[in-house]
Amino acid sequence: MAAVADAAFPCSLELKVPFPTHRLASTALQAIQVDPELSPLVRRYLSLVPSSSPEDAAAADPQEEVLLHVDYRATTNRMLRVAVNSFMDSLRLVMEVMEHLDEDVLAQPPR
Repeated sequence: MAAVADAAFPCSLELKVPFPTHRLASTALQAIQVDPELSPLVRRYLSLVPSSSPEDAAAADPQEEVLLHVDYRATTNRMLRVAVNSFMDSLRLVMEVMEHLDEDVLAQPPR
């Protein structure tokens, strides 16, 4: 999802977090999106996008790498920093759980 520039939310940050499979990316998305942003001064948009070109998306393999696309918008740089720090802590926790409960998945060598 491409967020449109908003004068009320001038500060922004876009992250693309790679996951080795669609299943892991989807699990991370579901785990993170249940916690809404606590401040009305911050907006967060989460989606999954294929790491390959858009032309290849129709024939996407569930075992292909997928990106968790995160778009943050905030009223101030401070609010953006606080929100992104919280997101990164949540993402780290989700990935640590995946690493321990789904052994060798995150450590797979790239194809």
